[in-house]
Amino acid sequence: MFVRYFVELPLASEIVAERLEADPQTWLPPIAGSASDRGNALLAEVGFGERPRIARRVVIETGPVARLGGTTVLPLTWKASNGETLFPRLTADLEVAALLPTRTQLAISAVYEPPLGLVGRTADRALLHRVAEATLKDFLDRVAARLAENAVDVPPAPVSR
Repeated sequence: MFVRYFVELPLASEIVAERLEADPQTWLPPIAGSASDRGNALLAEVGFGERPRIARRVVIETGPVARLGGTTVLPLTWKASNGETLFPRLTADLEVAALLPTRTQLAISAVYEPPLGLVGRTADRALLHRVAEATLKDFLDRVAARLAENAVDVPPAPVSR
């Protein structure tokens, strides 16, 4: 399954990329854990068991940052720390790209395969894909907030006519 979500930040892309690259293995895992907690709460709300029964810790592994033209890409893998056969493994790219000199798009493009074969794919189509989307949205919103910390809003560049 494929999921993509993006946000805009009122910062130059160089600043966002520099902050993204600043030791992501130290600050990304807690953000992913919080986003997973949100996904677990959503599952419990729709009747997929009680929250403690489905709670799990996640592990985030990051790859080397790549620069492709004006885009900075941080590859990552998101998986359950245990019970991996019951939870999907997600492979994603966090992408930073300039929209304007003082406006940047932060995006996540992710793919995952639902566990448990046909049963998992059916549950994913019925509901779990929406939970995955909400979890990734929450994750990217938290990453954006972290990258924009202590930043002063920069007004958009004037449009020349």
